[in-house]
Amino acid sequence: MNRLNKKRKQFIFVSLIIPVTLLVAFVVFPAVDLFRMSFTNWDGYSPESRFIWFENYVSMFQNKDLWLSLRNNAVYFFVHLLMIIVELAFAVLLTSKLRAAKFYKTMVFLPYIINGVAIAYAFSYFFSPINGAFDAILSAAHLENLIRNWLSDEKIVNFVLSFVSLWRFSGYHVILFMAALQSIPQDIMEAAEVDGANTWQLFRYIQIPAIMLMVDFVLFDNIRGALQVFDIPFVMTAGGPGYASSTFTLYTIKTAFTFSNFGLAATMAVAMMFLIILVYVVQNKIIHGIILKDRRNENG
Repeated sequence: MNRLNKKRKQFIFVSLIIPVTLLVAFVVFPAVDLFRMSFTNWDGYSPESRFIWFENYVSMFQNKDLWLSLRNNAVYFFVHLLMIIVELAFAVLLTSKLRAAKFYKTMVFLPYIINGVAIAYAFSYFFSPINGAFDAILSAAHLENLIRNWLSDEKIVNFVLSFVSLWRFSGYHVILFMAALQSIPQDIMEAAEVDGANTWQLFRYIQIPAIMLMVDFVLFDNIRGALQVFDIPFVMTAGGPGYASSTFTLYTIKTAFTFSNFGLAATMAVAMMFLIILVYVVQNKIIHGIILKDRRNENG
């Protein structure tokens, strides 16, 4: 047994060499170097850089355009957050005995496998004020009074872009929820039905607790995706008009490659990592607090 355990440990060690090496080379080392770069004034092409310590961090917090971009990210976050309830409902519906369920599953997941740039270009023409399909649909329905400059109106542009983001990513979340729901043992569901549980009780007391790990992952993916959104606003509006639809990632890339300030861009990237962790921890505590309160009320 000792010899077998020794070989098992050797096998695990050898198996981990390559993934750990790749993790250190392409994740840990770049992250450490990014953190170091955030304290410099490197312009992206000079062979040398100068340490300026916390000047980049002070400059970042004083940048009004960056705060506006972060506010735009918040629109994506809350729109997607509210949609998670709908995505979960769709997943429950598609895992039930629904006619043509396979067809609906394919149609729901299809937008996610399409290239994001292609989707952004397609919706740019869809919302175009010149021969745009959406305006044509509103005109055909005699709703001309609802026609707007969808991609240039500062009040609605972020909601339009969020809709495009929803169209692309919601199917992915639906499939994740479906995979989690289908992993629930059927004998538990059948036993609950025999005991008289209705559809809502099955959903609340069996399905939701059983897929909480997946719900937690989707919530984290929502935070990450909302704070890192880039391709849709970049292609459809280029962050305009002005910075009305700019996002944190879009502004960071512009700082690096347009203003040649890689030091400040690195500072923004570091701030993004900490912001994702912070929002996730706060969100997690709130959700688990609500769950614990709900359970106490039931037991009390």
